[in-house]
Amino acid sequence: MAKVNNLNNETLLLIFVACTGAAVLMQAFVLLAMLITARKALKIAQEQIEELRTHVLPVVKDTKELLSTVGPKIEMVASDFAALTHGLRTHGIKLEQSASDILERVNRQSNRVDTMLTNALDTIDRAGAVVADVLSVPIRQLAGVAAFARAAIGTLRGGASRPQSEPQPTHSPADKDLFV
Repeated sequence: MAKVNNLNNETLLLIFVACTGAAVLMQAFVLLAMLITARKALKIAQEQIEELRTHVLPVVKDTKELLSTVGPKIEMVASDFAALTHGLRTHGIKLEQSASDILERVNRQSNRVDTMLTNALDTIDRAGAVVADVLSVPIRQLAGVAAFARAAIGTLRGGASRPQSEPQPTHSPADKDLFV
């Protein structure tokens, strides 16, 4: 039985080695197939990269040339714009200061003219009141003297005083509907 067991172990060992050899061989075929597929994929990828390179590189070169040509001009325009903005801001501040000064002067002058006109009108008003006071008293006295002289002359001429005639109406009969 020992021989059968030994034979059996040897057979089993031989079968196991054959299976392992077949598995390794199969694994080698799979790896070979993966290598071939990877090479084909790599070749296709290289072709596509080369095609992309032939199309993209001229565009990149043209873009680089355009940027190198336009770049300084853009920088110059940006610096000019910055200088223009700075100048406009400076002029705006000066204009605002000038406008404030002018408005302040106009305000002062209008206050001055207002004061002058107020004083002049007050002086004219006082002078008118003084003239009215100065002239009204002598004119009333003169009017009294004239009334006295008329009454005296009328009395001396006619002797006795005449009764006054009937009072004269101050309105006409046609005005009766126009009474307010």
